[in-house]
Amino acid sequence: MTTARVRGIYTTAVTQLLSETGCEVVQASEPIRERFERSFDAAPAAVSIETTRDRLGVEVSGVPDAVETVADELKELAIDTFRWEDGVSRGAVFDAEVLEAGGGSGAVVDLGDGRRGFLKYDDADGYVDAGNRYRVQVHEPAPPWDDDQPLVRPTLEVGGGLCTLSRDRTGVSASLRGERAEELVGMTDLLSVDVPDGWGIRWQHAAADADLEAMGTALEDAAGRARALEAALADAPNEPGEPGLLAAPRRTEWCWFGRESRFALDGVRRRVETTMPGHHRTKAADRAASAAVDFAEAVCGSAGTDDGADGGEFPFAAVARQFGPTAGDRLEIGHGKPDGRLISLGRGEVTEWDPEGKVTLKRAMSGGGSYDALGVAKESGDVAVTKFREGRWWYPTTYKAADGTSKGTYVNVCTPVELFPDTVRYIDLYVDVIRQGDGTVEIVDTDELEDAVDEGLVSEELSEKAMDVAEAVERALSK
Repeated sequence: MTTARVRGIYTTAVTQLLSETGCEVVQASEPIRERFERSFDAAPAAVSIETTRDRLGVEVSGVPDAVETVADELKELAIDTFRWEDGVSRGAVFDAEVLEAGGGSGAVVDLGDGRRGFLKYDDADGYVDAGNRYRVQVHEPAPPWDDDQPLVRPTLEVGGGLCTLSRDRTGVSASLRGERAEELVGMTDLLSVDVPDGWGIRWQHAAADADLEAMGTALEDAAGRARALEAALADAPNEPGEPGLLAAPRRTEWCWFGRESRFALDGVRRRVETTMPGHHRTKAADRAASAAVDFAEAVCGSAGTDDGADGGEFPFAAVARQFGPTAGDRLEIGHGKPDGRLISLGRGEVTEWDPEGKVTLKRAMSGGGSYDALGVAKESGDVAVTKFREGRWWYPTTYKAADGTSKGTYVNVCTPVELFPDTVRYIDLYVDVIRQGDGTVEIVDTDELEDAVDEGLVSEELSEKAMDVAEAVERALSK
C-alpha cells in the first residue's frame, strides 16, 4: 500500500481522496486527525504531497512508483488538472558549475543538459565565483510555472518526515525545543538502528507524536536511503566534474489545479467537513484568505451542494471586495502553457468591475511588430481592452488605435479563468478565434492544438472541449 504525507491548503481533500483510493495517509497533522476523528500512523511516507508556495498546485515527490500512483489519481480530478514530471527532482544529486555570481543572495549554477539551480552563498564554504564546481543536492525543486530556480545545496541529506540524516551534521539533534526534544535525542540510544558513518540525525516536529517503534522504523528507513544514495554515488569521482546528473533516487511531479479542479476538491472535502462554495479557489487567491475561510465555515456551516461542482456558487463579489481584484487595481495576465511554462502578457488597469465576476482590463501597447494572427501593425498609442469573466473558457481582447478605431479582436481559448487578486490565471489551449477590423472571423492555430495532443500535453477530452468553445465563439462573432 502506498503511504503518503500531505501538507498545505489541499490537505483535507487530498487525504480523503487518497484514502478512498486505497492509499494510506501517514504523519497527519493535529487538525487533520481532529477533522477525520481518527488516528494516523507515524510511519515513513513513500510519497510527500506539498502545496506549492503560490497555492496553485502541489508537488508530489518520493519513491517513483508511489509518485506515479498518487499523480495518476490527482490528474483525474478534473479536465483542467495538468501534470508534469520534473527533471530536477527533490533529492537528486548533480555536479554543478557556477554560471553567475557576485550579486544577490546566491549564484545560478549549471546542472547540465540545460538545467539550472540556485546555490545560496551561505550554504557554500568560502567565496563563490563563476566557474567554481560543487557537488550539490536538490533541496527544494521549483514548479515549471515558477520563475525561481531549484534550490541546491553542497551537501547530502535524506529525510522522510520524522527524521533527517545529513552529511552536514554530527550526532543527534531535534528541530523542536524543550523536554520533548531532549527525550527524542535520548530515546535515539534505545533504537537498534545502524546509521551509516558520517551522517548526523535530526528529529523533525512530526516525531513529537511518534512512539519508539515508529521512530525506529523511520530511522531505519532513512538509514537505508542513505546507504542507497552512497551506493549510487560510489562510482562518482571525489571531486565534482562536468555539470550533470549523478543520482536521482526520488521522483518529483507537479500537478497544477485549474478552477474546475479546485471545485472538484471542494466536493471531496465536503464529504469530510463543512466546506463553503469556492473553498480552495478562495484559499488559492491569497494567504490571508485561509483564516477567513476557516472562520466562515466554522460559524456559518456549508452553503454548498453535495458534489461541489457548481462553479456558479462561488461568492466572487465577496472574495474580490475583500482581497481583489476590483476597479482601479493593477492586474497581470498570467498566460500558462500546457508544457508548464508561465508567460506574463503584461499588466493593466481594471477599468470595469462587476460583482458577477466580470473584469475589464486596459493596457497601453508599445509600437513595433504586429498583433498575433491579426497581421495588423502595433503602433504607439494603441490600447488593448481585455474582458475576463471568472470561470469562462475564453476571453476577448480588442485592440484599438489611438483614435478609438478597432484593429481587430483576438479571443483566447483557455481553461476556466480565475481572477486572483494580482493575476489572471488559466492555461492557454493554443486554438484561438480572431475577428479582423473588416468583420472577417476565423479559427486559428488548430495545428498547434493538434501537435500538443500528439505530444501528450493536452488530453483528447480537453482538445475536444477547446474546439467546441472555439466553434461556439466563432458562431457568436459571425452573427
